[in-house]
Amino acid sequence: MRTRPAYKRWKNLGVVSLILLGGAAACTREEVGTMEQPESGGDLLVFFGTYTRTGSEGIYTYRMDPESGALERLSVVSGIENPSFLALHPSGRYLYAVGEIAEFEGQNTGTVSAYSIDSASGQLSFLNLQPSAGAVPCHLVVDQAGRNLLLATYTGGTVASFPIDAEGRLGPATSVIQHEGSSVDPVRQTGPRAHSINLDPHDRFAVAADLGTDEVVVYRFDTATGVLEPNSPPSVSVAPGAGPRHFAFHPSGRFGYVINEMGSTVTAFRYDGDKGTLDPIQTITTLPEDFEGVTHTAEVRVHPSGRFLYGSNRGHDSIAVFSIDPETGRLTARGQESTRGKTPRNFEIDPTGTWLLAANQESDSVVVFRIDPETGALEAGGQTADVPMPVCIRMLAR
Repeated sequence: MRTRPAYKRWKNLGVVSLILLGGAAACTREEVGTMEQPESGGDLLVFFGTYTRTGSEGIYTYRMDPESGALERLSVVSGIENPSFLALHPSGRYLYAVGEIAEFEGQNTGTVSAYSIDSASGQLSFLNLQPSAGAVPCHLVVDQAGRNLLLATYTGGTVASFPIDAEGRLGPATSVIQHEGSSVDPVRQTGPRAHSINLDPHDRFAVAADLGTDEVVVYRFDTATGVLEPNSPPSVSVAPGAGPRHFAFHPSGRFGYVINEMGSTVTAFRYDGDKGTLDPIQTITTLPEDFEGVTHTAEVRVHPSGRFLYGSNRGHDSIAVFSIDPETGRLTARGQESTRGKTPRNFEIDPTGTWLLAANQESDSVVVFRIDPETGALEAGGQTADVPMPVCIRMLAR
């Protein structure tokens, strides 16, 4: 029987005085809705987080040609076990990585690390490390002011916030919240499994997808103090056994989308940015009607134009393509494109919306696709990169 989680076991670990760093200011809803696609003034630095258990050295940095999509390896930084998921600071000066492990210094926790970025060479330099306040951290994000990093732990079932100082270093956790509850699957949903955390376009609310409880949980977020507090209502449910994994906001700030790992579906929501509430409006499959086999979804992304949504299928090994109705936020399936590899755990779209890079974890490859600006369709142009066990992709224009 499904048990609804209670979000009472939470604590604030102090309010930290922070220096406001240069970064992107929050746009109003009207400004977000009319934004033009950003233009890149030069090439792109592309960072790949990996699992280090089968030969990877750590975090890889590549240069990407914005005209051809070609990738050139620049450097690699080692020293952290399983630096899987990554997040960039809005200033472009720092990068953060989870250490996706279950134990650190005898405690049931993973890690989160900070690096400085040399914009000329792309080289990463280690700054510091903090315990992640939960085992197996799997997702993280930095707020638009560059003051705080938010993180979700899968095995720990926690979400937490960490202050960022003026030099990009991380302080100890400011808030840690323990999720509680379970759902219907007897193997994967016996307890909470916080799988991602995202901030809305105004940094007022944080949204955490919990695979173990079949909930999308919403928190009020204070960017000045880093404090997370349960919203009212605290969560919205998806179908029992769906397993919500990753979440993406529409650029307009009016809609949100969660990809459900176990159900191979995407659930669309209307979003009220004043109240932080999500209203489900549609659930749609990521698979073709005739597919039979074992597959699980992973990543979800909205195109910078707001016209298309993409989701990855691991097993079917494809990217599902959807168009988005700009008035209602509802999705229309436009088919699936093979990722030309195995287990596309993550993918990323460049800032101009021209390219989609798919990370095929089990075939140690990254495949570059050109995006049709009119239809959203993907076309593989032959550009690839050999990256061992790629898990996450992040891009930085320079």
